[in-house]
Amino acid sequence: MAYSEYQADRIRQRLSSQGNIIEKKMMGGLIFMVNDKMCVGLDIDKKTNLDRLMVRVGKLPYEDLLKKEGSREMDFTGKVMRGFLFIDPQAFDTEEDLDFWIEKALEFNALIK
Repeated sequence: MAYSEYQADRIRQRLSSQGNIIEKKMMGGLIFMVNDKMCVGLDIDKKTNLDRLMVRVGKLPYEDLLKKEGSREMDFTGKVMRGFLFIDPQAFDTEEDLDFWIEKALEFNALIK
């Protein structure tokens, strides 16, 4: 399995009341689609062998959120994907931290038409 089922359950709990949620195994992990739009993902970082969260936050808050500890550019394909962030495990270990990142992803998700 290329993602932690424990972490996936934590995400599921937070998204359960957010409308139409679809889980897709892709990009070597698990992607959560909210209302047919990519929102949050989870995988294991092959370099560190640790959990890694992917959040889609959009381009407007991207630079500010990139400054948060544990947040880094998403460069899954070798090219930076602006609007998407990788979050290291220590930055979503607590319930408050995971809530923060899920909230940021849901805020952007609600803006996408």
